[in-house]
Amino acid sequence: MKALMKRIAIDMDDVLSKTTHVIIDRINQIVSTNYTYEELLNGDKSLKEEFYGQYLANNSFLWEPGFFEHIPVNEDAIEVVRKLTEKYEVFIVSAATEFPNSLKEKLTWMEMHFPFITWKHIVFCGHKHMIQADYLIDDHEKNLHTFTGTPLLFTAPHNLHINDFKRVNNWKEVEKLLLD
Repeated sequence: MKALMKRIAIDMDDVLSKTTHVIIDRINQIVSTNYTYEELLNGDKSLKEEFYGQYLANNSFLWEPGFFEHIPVNEDAIEVVRKLTEKYEVFIVSAATEFPNSLKEKLTWMEMHFPFITWKHIVFCGHKHMIQADYLIDDHEKNLHTFTGTPLLFTAPHNLHINDFKRVNNWKEVEKLLLD
């Protein structure tokens, strides 16, 4: 009876996975800095702007083979997404086509960490404006502004200034909001 279930679309990078953590590590290696995720999450605007400048100047690694394959999973994501699949029709939606190598790598990553989500429920696209669901959990406002369902902003260092959407800080908050 999945056709009668409400539908949730879930982003991958910085929602299911710790992509920014890995990006920070790579930038630190490339430019010999020591930024931390916590520092960027809690730090001042000038620190975030400094990091973002370094990121824009040195992010070619995003197009290199292998980058997306070994990113760690966010805490509690597997457990909560598994529970969500019991109550909702769950789709994983990633704007992955900008990084062609990521398509196979993200599919492999999903098979490894979320084997209960089949390929039939994974959508790779360029823009998410065509996604139709009841909820979209994403870290980028550009995807949430065009969404016609209920948008949920998953906290990441690059979106702390955004107050236009209901915010979820972690997967336990998603569980409380959508399963309790």
